[in-house]
Amino acid sequence: MLAHWDTPETKQKLHRRIYKGIPNSLRINTWCKLLQVNRIKFENPGKYQDMLKLGKLWSTDVRQIDSDVNRQFREHQFYRERYSEKQCALFNVLCAYSIYNSEVGYCQGMSGLAGVLLMYMDEEDAFWALAILLSDKRYAMHGLFIEGFPKLTRFLEHHDKILTKFMPKLKHHFDKFGLDAILYSLKWFFVCFVERVPFSLCLRVWDIYLLDGERVITAMAYTILKLHKKAIMKLNDMDLIVNYIQVKLHKDFGYDDDIVIYHLEKSMEELRRAKLDYPGPPPPNELPQRMLGVFVEPDKKSKIGQRAENFSETEKQTRANVILRREKAALELQELRVSQSDTVSVLPPVVV
Repeated sequence: MLAHWDTPETKQKLHRRIYKGIPNSLRINTWCKLLQVNRIKFENPGKYQDMLKLGKLWSTDVRQIDSDVNRQFREHQFYRERYSEKQCALFNVLCAYSIYNSEVGYCQGMSGLAGVLLMYMDEEDAFWALAILLSDKRYAMHGLFIEGFPKLTRFLEHHDKILTKFMPKLKHHFDKFGLDAILYSLKWFFVCFVERVPFSLCLRVWDIYLLDGERVITAMAYTILKLHKKAIMKLNDMDLIVNYIQVKLHKDFGYDDDIVIYHLEKSMEELRRAKLDYPGPPPPNELPQRMLGVFVEPDKKSKIGQRAENFSETEKQTRANVILRREKAALELQELRVSQSDTVSVLPPVVV
């Protein structure tokens, strides 16, 4: 299928195959194809490396990125150790993107997106995949991370419309305890259900999201509440409801992944018939207003960021230390690889 991606036969099979589940070994190539990573990378040769260099020099988000990277996916083997290869790659991707998209810079939540991408892609591919998720109209995540979070507000309002129409009793139950959707759904909308459903299910949702775009987020939010409505209705406390949705379902969703995807597909069709599957295209204020990837070196009075020119000497030194630690870790990792390669090359041949 991957070898004949653009043929009519492939396009007919694509929807069915992806909903059935992408084999883990094919996920890297499939995601890159769906996001058209190779195209944008070809159109921007050397851009990632330029953004990374500028990020390490000018980004005012370095310390926050470093802090968030150290907390992200610490139970996953790729991110378990401080300054591991993937931790360093995650730092680099976010640092570069904070310069590439000056309107967003860095916002908490982006580390979750980039962290998942890096589980299946190399560093540069993950950077461009993140860029596409934020700027392409199929996903338009830019509006989630800019000041005021306008897209989040719009999607929460749409989510409430769905609850009011299809699950009025559950909506009344939430209202009775003062439970606004924002209290349980942030990671649904910001990071496409990362750390809110079991990881295997999360990957299946990501597969479909990369294929079908924003409609999947709306439908999956509806599906979660629909499948667990009875259990939630028995909870008579706001904290218990939030804990059930955010914590319990992450540990044990209670349904096989294939069953959930079956209901997700049914939900998408149900919402489509009711014309509630899509909140509508992003308005202009949710899209990038400045050209992406353009950097103008600031003078002393116009530093990038909110208060870069006012950094104390201690803050400047701390920021520099973050960069130095990460560069040292990357160098040590490279030396270790060379050492391992040399060791393998001098091993005597195996006599059979």
